[in-house]
Amino acid sequence: MTILLIYFASIFLLKFSCNSYFNFRKTFFAAGVGCIFKQALNIFPTKESLMPSRLIVVKVGTNGITDSEGNLDQKEMQNLASQIAAAHKQGDKIILVTSGAVSAGIAELGIPPKPKDVVFQQAAAAAGQSVLMAKYREIFKKYGLKVAQILLTAEDLSNRASYVHTCDVLSLLLKIGVVPIINENDVTSVDELMHSEGYKINFSDNDKLSVLVAGALCADLVIILSDVEGLYTTDPAKPEAKLIPTVDAITTELKESVNGKSKRGRGGIQSKLQAAEIATQCGIPVIIANSRRPNVILDILSGKEVGTYFKPQSRMPAVKRWIAYGAAVKGTIYVNEGAKKAILEGSSLLPVGVTKILGTFSEGDVVSLADEKGEFARGNPNYSSTQLNLIKGLKVSEVHKKLGADKPKEVIEHRNIHLTEGTQ
Repeated sequence: MTILLIYFASIFLLKFSCNSYFNFRKTFFAAGVGCIFKQALNIFPTKESLMPSRLIVVKVGTNGITDSEGNLDQKEMQNLASQIAAAHKQGDKIILVTSGAVSAGIAELGIPPKPKDVVFQQAAAAAGQSVLMAKYREIFKKYGLKVAQILLTAEDLSNRASYVHTCDVLSLLLKIGVVPIINENDVTSVDELMHSEGYKINFSDNDKLSVLVAGALCADLVIILSDVEGLYTTDPAKPEAKLIPTVDAITTELKESVNGKSKRGRGGIQSKLQAAEIATQCGIPVIIANSRRPNVILDILSGKEVGTYFKPQSRMPAVKRWIAYGAAVKGTIYVNEGAKKAILEGSSLLPVGVTKILGTFSEGDVVSLADEKGEFARGNPNYSSTQLNLIKGLKVSEVHKKLGADKPKEVIEHRNIHLTEGTQ
């Protein structure tokens, strides 16, 4: 009798546990944030298994929604919205990252463009953003969909608190069936309009913004819609150019072989390749395709051979994604040869390995880790620059004597260190 009771109790608990797990998994994926399960189960989409995808980020550039005169192209916007509505109807969740505010503003104001005048560009963006969103709202309403405008700057994503809050807002919008429409806030993002080449604060016509959003929400796929069919072996204008259907890995040679920007947008194939590199390193596949190809989004989601497909790498933990690509670097910690070797082999950074500090930063900010050859990693320090200047080069026992025994022994724990290009 006892054995029978134990048997039936085990069956009940097993069934309850399985049902609870699958219900939770279903809810978790429905919100578009199923990273933990995907990482544990090693589920990375292939080109043949993108139907149905859970969460897709679609990025469309200026040329994809404007005509040759720079006016908003209602026909193309309608085509885009109809495909998103169809994908939404079949259960996919879509985030739209759009450019076009500056171009729409220039057309709205009826004045000639001044591409080198930053203030003019910002004024045009201010006028054009409302026009752009009004048109999107009007078109999506025809398909019974509501939209929400989200304007972001690099600072919004570089601050950890606002980064997490932005994710929460997007997740809620997706949960209630709203299509988030994201654009960079060109009115305040001076670096974007000035084509900054320094610290990676430039979203490059929203290419980088789209993959940062995808990484933050653990999207299943990023579709970058362009004015070309995809990535070519050489300049697409040359007769010998051939479309590259699949990219297994983005190599240095591949990056050096591409160049060029579009006429009205600020992005080019180079920025799209950089964006694809970020996404794939975060474990998210990317497809670059022509925005004006009929049913391009639906064809991609049905597994058809469209554009250039970039295969994902292993999925990166959430904090490391933010450290690597979302956060602003507030300073530099220089380390000795022994500390660098230990970090590259998987150890944390201890005070004894620190030789010099540049910049002013707080505990939890993102800093660069470097030696005399340059940066090799980034991370979140447990100490501010002021504290670190007091304990650099000291052993852990000496640190505790100076600052107290409750202070962490690691300057940066290895789980909060991201190795940069060439050191991974």
